[in-house]
Amino acid sequence: MTVLTRTTRQILLSLALLTGAALVAGLLFLNRPSTELAEPETPPLTVDVLVATPQTVRIPIQTQGHVQPLRQTLLAAEVQGRIVEVAPAFLEGGFLRAGDTLLRIDARNYAAALAEAESAVRSAESQLIQEQGRAEVAAEEWRRLPQGSQRSDRARDLYLRKPQLAQAEAQLQAANARLAAARDDLERTTLRAPYDALITDRRVELGQYVTPGTAIAALASTATAEVRLPIPQARLAWLDLPPLGAPPGDTPVTLRALHDAEQRWQATLHRSEAVLDAESRTLYAVARIQDPYGLDTPGAEPLRLGSYVSATLRGRPLDNIVTLPRHLLRPGNRVAIVSEAGLATLREVSLLATGGDVLYITEGLAAGDRVILSLLDSSQTGARVEVISSQPSDQWYAEHTEAGADA
Repeated sequence: MTVLTRTTRQILLSLALLTGAALVAGLLFLNRPSTELAEPETPPLTVDVLVATPQTVRIPIQTQGHVQPLRQTLLAAEVQGRIVEVAPAFLEGGFLRAGDTLLRIDARNYAAALAEAESAVRSAESQLIQEQGRAEVAAEEWRRLPQGSQRSDRARDLYLRKPQLAQAEAQLQAANARLAAARDDLERTTLRAPYDALITDRRVELGQYVTPGTAIAALASTATAEVRLPIPQARLAWLDLPPLGAPPGDTPVTLRALHDAEQRWQATLHRSEAVLDAESRTLYAVARIQDPYGLDTPGAEPLRLGSYVSATLRGRPLDNIVTLPRHLLRPGNRVAIVSEAGLATLREVSLLATGGDVLYITEGLAAGDRVILSLLDSSQTGARVEVISSQPSDQWYAEHTEAGADA
């Protein structure tokens, strides 16, 4: 019996192991499962949409201006004298009603002049009465003269005292004129407010001597204020401005304080100015505010003269406009919509150059088009989408904009 060497045994063991491994691998290969290629499943994008709903809108025009009085007056003295009395409200910032007294000038000299004028009138009246009596006597004597006696018209007028009577009448007229002037001068010693006003500047003080033409105070009307509002030329077509020369308009204008948007005042679009500003190419529209200080409306928030305010003007009605949030606009004036095949696509639209947070689309969207509200990147264009919520665009406009709520 041949004895195997150790090396031979190792070789045989290795061969046996390799043969066993080859048999196992072969069995595994023969019993492998069949393989099938499948496309990866991509879930659809879930989006919210606005359903395009054309509507009639009034585009709000935003602008700014400062409040100024309708009337401003610099009061001046018409007579001379020392100021002997001033009203308690004769202060900068004081309010006056029409006819209220501001101050009084020493009136003693003017009262004396009035008394002299009244005396002169009575004297002229007496002189006229005397001349009228003399003329009546002369007329009676003239009638008694023989008929046919030669006498000229001039001699007859002198005999009847017509020149003296005309002189007396003229002297009475002059005396009455001096009396009226004296009364006016006496009345002018009291300065009164010509209208409801605010004192913006006080120029004199108690005891000061003034002469005709001396500035007394600057007044600004508190009954009505105005705001000049610049409107860019490109947006004039959206407004119904009062025609030139036509009666004042009544289009409502909402004013807001720049520091607090909650403070509001209602005004009306009164008129538009006739000339475009040469540098800015804007037209100024003028809004009026009644009782800006709320003097006749207790509890009203005062709108102080000189305040800067923002204004919202309602434009004329525009039909077939689709309104959308401005953040939906993509480069190239495009918006993302859901196609009939349920895919996210981009659609080019035409819109009004309004600025602000709202798109006013005139062309490119038809009624019923679904505009995607979700933000999509460029790689998601053409992807399948699933709509999870929708809302008509006119309803969104009404809920999210003040212009829509007022429509």
